Amino acid sequence: MRVQYYHNPACSKSRQGLAALQARGIEVELVAYLQQPPSVEELDRLLQRLGMDDPRQLMRQQEAEYSELGLADATLSRQHLLAAMVAHPRLIERPIVVCGEQALLARPSERLDPWLDALAGVSAA
Repeated sequence: MRVQYYHNPACSKSRQGLAALQARGIEVELVAYLQQPPSVEELDRLLQRLGMDDPRQLMRQQEAEYSELGLADATLSRQHLLAAMVAHPRLIERPIVVCGEQALLARPSERLDPWLDALAGVSAA
């Protein structure tokens, strides 16, 4: 199994999730989203894979940028919110694990094992 892993090495939860994947022998492609933010289109695909309707579900709402940019404003469009995440990638919640068309927000990292087990069961069938 090969996964993409949206990783922030400064985040302990992100490091824990990466260690859990590596302990299972999973091939991991690290996505350094802070250095190379995903495009609006990539974020939109991630949200779809995660089953999230509102981009705020994938935002770190406690970050200063969230309040400074007024992102809680309910009148802001989806495109505006996605563009804010591209311009300020610290707003993107982490870690995100992608395998094929499936994705998981792996916070807390304990969510990884049952998700990976389910994926392995699907691929074995």
